[in-house]
Amino acid sequence: MDQITPLSAEALDNLRQEFDASEHNHLAMNAVTVAGIQNVARNYDRARRLQRRFSTVVDNGTVTHQDHSGRCWLFSSLNVARFIAKKNLGLKEFEFSQNYAMYYDKLERVNYFLKDVAALVRAGEPSDSRLMQHLLHDVMGDGGQWTMAMNVYKKYGAVPKDLFPETASSKNTGEMNTQLSALLHTAVAHMYANKAQIDEIIARTTDAGHRILTIHLGEPPKSFDWEWTDADGNFHRDGEITPVDFWKKYVNAGLEDYVCLVDDPRVEHPKGRKIGIEHLGNVAGGDPTEYLNVPNEFMKDCVRRILTEQGIPVWFGADCHPMMDRESGAWATDLFEYGRVYNVDFDMNKQDRVRFADSAMNHAMAFVGVDVADDGKTTRRWRVENSWGEKIADKGYFTMSDDWFTEYVYEVAVPRTMLPAEYQAALGEPAIMLPAWDPMGALAD
Repeated sequence: MDQITPLSAEALDNLRQEFDASEHNHLAMNAVTVAGIQNVARNYDRARRLQRRFSTVVDNGTVTHQDHSGRCWLFSSLNVARFIAKKNLGLKEFEFSQNYAMYYDKLERVNYFLKDVAALVRAGEPSDSRLMQHLLHDVMGDGGQWTMAMNVYKKYGAVPKDLFPETASSKNTGEMNTQLSALLHTAVAHMYANKAQIDEIIARTTDAGHRILTIHLGEPPKSFDWEWTDADGNFHRDGEITPVDFWKKYVNAGLEDYVCLVDDPRVEHPKGRKIGIEHLGNVAGGDPTEYLNVPNEFMKDCVRRILTEQGIPVWFGADCHPMMDRESGAWATDLFEYGRVYNVDFDMNKQDRVRFADSAMNHAMAFVGVDVADDGKTTRRWRVENSWGEKIADKGYFTMSDDWFTEYVYEVAVPRTMLPAEYQAALGEPAIMLPAWDPMGALAD
């Protein structure tokens, strides 16, 4: 192997001389050190042309706020569900308890992780293998996927937010997650030390995980009395109801049967095939985390049709960071001109960005609007309901250019009935299983 050579003093002097010889470099340094790269690189013309007007808007009311947590996938999926529940209940404003959903996701994830790792330990998986180290690395983060959210709602239902409100730990999950991670890491160490006691280790760790979660998040209700006053001032009383029955009664749009479409741009993963990720899940016995790999334009067409024909929000996952103006709430592929400031060509396409770890799905939101040109086919921009509160963007709603959708949206959840016959058939075929560390297994947080 070639030796890694040091950066010499001569080479460093050449770098300095080349930098100093450029008036552009000095101007860029003066601007960026004072104003910051976002302000200097911001494309003024592109920003002002990204309008906040849409030909179709689905009004979902006041945006939610995930605070200092990675629960965007739960917030966004519940934002789709709350739109439906509001219509069924006759309410203008309503919010589900994201704390309730997180409680059961994490409890189930404790069980899933322990049982998954136990099987590997029993099979002789080395503790320092790439797989084991990957599973241990982010053992109790907040991120997730649409299918994982549906697994929680199908098993545990949902409750109104005021019946299981936020806590200090649900709004800021770092310390709780640290303790849960330490608990699970300890359990794995004990499994390797004494394989004969693995079942006992799982049982006591699950008990401890339940105890930690309940101390941090509270004890979720098994049932509750449901009564409300609708937007017209009429009082309703439904009596005692379980969270599962509440979900089934007021969110009855078949969300659990939606299909996750992804745009995996790598040529070795064919379109029209199902993709799965090894060791990725939350609820043991629930639906596996699988996607149907389709062209990006097909994803767009599905989202546009749902918004314009069905009038309900659409859950999606994207790499939210590139070309994002957080304060004004805007995404466009040319919103910032970093290359012109640095004199660098950032020329990777979507396939290369995924392949070389520059991009992956990391945030989930909901489409709530689209602007379609007069030809009825050309999409110009998209309206997005985020979960970062209403103090930014258009009271928390973002605007996305259509070209940004192409480059950075990776996943959408749509009704199975929208798929053509060949895609319906593909859903019945075995998934192409990708390793646990594949970028398509990235979790939205």
